[in-house]
Amino acid sequence: MQSYHVQERIQRDASSKLNVIVVGAGLGGLGAAIGILLAGHDVTVLESAAAIGEVGAGIQVLPNSARVLFAWGLKDKLEPFATWPRKCNFISWKGKHLSEMDYHAYTQGAGGPFMDFHRANLHKCLLDRAVELGAALITSARVVDVEINGDEATEATVVLIDGRRMTADLVVGADGINSRLREVLLGRADPPVLTGDLAYRLLLKTDAMLKDPELRPLVQDPQVNYWVGPDAHAVNYVLRGGELFNMVLLVPDDMPPEGASTATGTVDEMRALYHDWDPRISKLLSLCDDTAEVTKWRLCIRPSLEPTWSHPSGALTLLGDAVHATLPYLASGAGMAVEDGGVLGLCLARLQDTSSASKQQALRIYEECRRERTERIVARGSYNQHMYHLHDGPEQEARDQRFQDFAEADRKWMSDPGFVLPVTNETGEDPFPWRYHGVGRWLLTYDMERDVLARWPVHAEDAKDAQEVVRLQESMPIRASI
Repeated sequence: MQSYHVQERIQRDASSKLNVIVVGAGLGGLGAAIGILLAGHDVTVLESAAAIGEVGAGIQVLPNSARVLFAWGLKDKLEPFATWPRKCNFISWKGKHLSEMDYHAYTQGAGGPFMDFHRANLHKCLLDRAVELGAALITSARVVDVEINGDEATEATVVLIDGRRMTADLVVGADGINSRLREVLLGRADPPVLTGDLAYRLLLKTDAMLKDPELRPLVQDPQVNYWVGPDAHAVNYVLRGGELFNMVLLVPDDMPPEGASTATGTVDEMRALYHDWDPRISKLLSLCDDTAEVTKWRLCIRPSLEPTWSHPSGALTLLGDAVHATLPYLASGAGMAVEDGGVLGLCLARLQDTSSASKQQALRIYEECRRERTERIVARGSYNQHMYHLHDGPEQEARDQRFQDFAEADRKWMSDPGFVLPVTNETGEDPFPWRYHGVGRWLLTYDMERDVLARWPVHAEDAKDAQEVVRLQESMPIRASI
């Protein structure tokens, strides 16, 4: 099993301590705050809302991001809120079981657990940790501009909608998919890319499910379930120890092409979209209150950010959905934001002074660590959109056969009691994305400390582990498929 160690906060004097402003108090912004605080710098988090909180329902945490959260000292805080799914299943839209993945076994092989959370619980744990480490939080603070006085500037000034101005050595834009700071960096409007899909998200109380013999196992034996079918799929899993059942319905986008990214829907339209599917889905949707207000979210992506994630001065950078928003079809959007914050913190931990040159180097290596990986995540999410939504026919039949063939390959691999996922670039043909022969060998095995160490310039005279760094540099990926 891969290990992690809990990071200790670095103690700094004024000569090397940055004053950092993080714009956005979502999962990515709070993660960045934690990583930077552990690096020994001062952090102020600006949130446009009147209160800091998180909306939404369930969120899956994979082993790669679990290790980052644990390295931040959050293991004990998170575990009371976690559900530990035993396995993940792919099921055809008519109810045929296609394949499964043993999450508990993969916890050993990947060096970290699979956990499901109510998003609000995960967010609160991050918020509490940031405050514990000394973050200053300011609400009702919508940033509309960032002023940087040329490429040689040492500071950036954020301008709030009410006219307030705040200056920092570094501004980190974690303001989401509709990022204002992305547009400031580019100097132009840059809307996210439509994907043609939208999501209905709903939470069901499990009392009624427990009374139904067909639905009861979905609660009593926590698993993650994916139903895949023509143009749509559905995902569900248990939250809060069986108290809640999270369900997400992914369907074609029927919202007007221009306008808001959310809209009001109805329970009836959800039922109509899935009326021919596995009867268990109809049963679950029958538990929804007919008068309940339903919200649907348009799904957009940001495939890349060119030419760079940071201002040439080293006074502004971006992370999370502001850079690489992805479809949720790889369960990795929030995980990539968490990794971003961890890597950015490790890069800033290596600063010896507050000069522009030092910041520029740190941000360059941060981007080198993150760019290719996050672009691959976005590309794989879009690939999964196609694979999950196949119509019945030859391509669907070939996909389903691969589900079965690679399940057998998985069983053979896991027959070794000491099995461990190798760390490679390789992407296999398994349509079950997280398994060994899918993207598991590069997605689940990511080690942020190894990545930063391998890319950071080393001077032989002051590097005790120079040979190890050279070995790691030689083993780092160059290019790889999705």
